[in-house]
Amino acid sequence: MDRLTSMAVFVKAVDLGSFAAAADVLDLSGPMVGKHVRFLEERLGVRLINRTTRRQSLTDFGRAYYERCRVVLAEVEAADALAADQLSEPRGKLRVSMPVHFGRRCVTPILLELAQRYPTLELDLSFSDRIIDLAEDGCDLAVRTGHLESKAGVIARRVASQPMVVCAAPSYLERHGRPERLEDLANHQTVIYHRTGPVPPWLFPRDGQPPVEITPKSRLRLDDLDAIADAVTSGMGLAWLPSWLVRERIRAGALVPLLPDQPGFLYDCHALWLQTPQLPRKVRLAVDALAAALPRFMR
Repeated sequence: MDRLTSMAVFVKAVDLGSFAAAADVLDLSGPMVGKHVRFLEERLGVRLINRTTRRQSLTDFGRAYYERCRVVLAEVEAADALAADQLSEPRGKLRVSMPVHFGRRCVTPILLELAQRYPTLELDLSFSDRIIDLAEDGCDLAVRTGHLESKAGVIARRVASQPMVVCAAPSYLERHGRPERLEDLANHQTVIYHRTGPVPPWLFPRDGQPPVEITPKSRLRLDDLDAIADAVTSGMGLAWLPSWLVRERIRAGALVPLLPDQPGFLYDCHALWLQTPQLPRKVRLAVDALAAALPRFMR
C-alpha cells in the first residue's frame, strides 16, 4: 500500500471519529479503511487506534503520530500546489513601484513584454522616486537602485548593476577644457542630482578600498535626471549620470564621456518583495524577467 494514502485515510478516520464515516467520505469500503490503518500499525510496529465493536480511541502514540501525519500531508498539498502554480499561467494584478526615469526607460519595457506574453496578467505600475512600504502601499514588487537598508520581512534580489559615467557637452569642453583626473573635477562647474538632505557625492571605485567620494561645486541642483541631461547637453557643466540615460546622446555626439581611465561606479538595482511562504507566480516571473533582461539595458 502507499504510505501517504494510508496516512490520509488514518487522519480522515480520526477526524470523523469512525472508519465508516471515513469510508463514506473517501468512497472506500469500511474494511479497506481498516486495512490502511493496519498497514501503518504493522509497518510501525505500534498500535495507533484502540478499537472495540462500539467505539475507537487513539493510543498515546496514535495521537502523536496523527499530529505528525497532518503536518506531512499539509506539506504534500503545498508541494502539489507549488507544482500546479508553476504550470499555471500568471493572472491577476501585478502592482510594481519603481523610480521614475529608471522605471520608464528600463523596467517598463520588460514588464510590458511580460504582459504581452501572458494575456491574463494585469499591470499596475507606479513611478515614484520615494521609498515605499510594500505592505502599506499594497505593492507586490518594488524596483530600487542604490543602497538598500535591511528591513525585516522584505526579500531583495539584485537584478542588475547600473554603471555611472561623467560626461559633458563638446561646447562646454571647448570653453573649459577636459578633466583628466579626479582632482580636476574641482575646477569645473557641474549639474548635480539633489532632492532633500545633503548633496550626494559622486563615487569612484578603488581596488580593495571604499570608493572615492567627491562632492563637486555646482550652481545647478535638479531632482530630475532628464532635466540634468538636458542642462549638460546645453553646455552648463559636467554631470555624473547613469550610462543608460546618456547612451544615445553620447552616440550622437551631443555628450562626451570623460575620465576614460577611471572605472565607473556600479549602483546595484534590486527587486524587492514581501517574504511569503509561497511566492506568487506572477511575482516570480516578473523578477526572473528583470534579472534576465535588465543587464542588457545597463550595457
